[in-house]
Amino acid sequence: MNPKELIQKLRESTGAGIMECKKALEKSKNDFEKALNLLKKQGRLKAGQKKERKTGAGFLETYIHNQRVGVLLEIRSETDFVSRSPIFKELAHEITLQIAAMAPADISELLKQLYIKNESLTIADLINQTIAKVGENIQVERFCRYEI
Repeated sequence: MNPKELIQKLRESTGAGIMECKKALEKSKNDFEKALNLLKKQGRLKAGQKKERKTGAGFLETYIHNQRVGVLLEIRSETDFVSRSPIFKELAHEITLQIAAMAPADISELLKQLYIKNESLTIADLINQTIAKVGENIQVERFCRYEI
């Protein structure tokens, strides 16, 4: 693969900017896997730096499975701009699916769980990836799961 294709593939995989992908590829001598790991580590660092910022916007996401399991999730971001974005809404939906399937007792247990659609990630990793993509802090404030 040529460097332009590698940059594009990295951007699709991580949501990182062009220059970040280019620098990661340069540091890894055009090794895609090493560059991907480098960008993931940088994403975790960026997410960690944003964790203390206040989350004032957000919304409630709901999910009902076969009229037997219901989930209500409150998830927050820093601004309305991010909370209305498709990537944020997709994250909220994925978290409600996780809660419905795995029935965590609380937020800390939820964040430690392996993501049901990709067991190489935890829910905390999934949130951190989204934080790196949108550039804002994201917090799961609370959730409630009902089952009949």
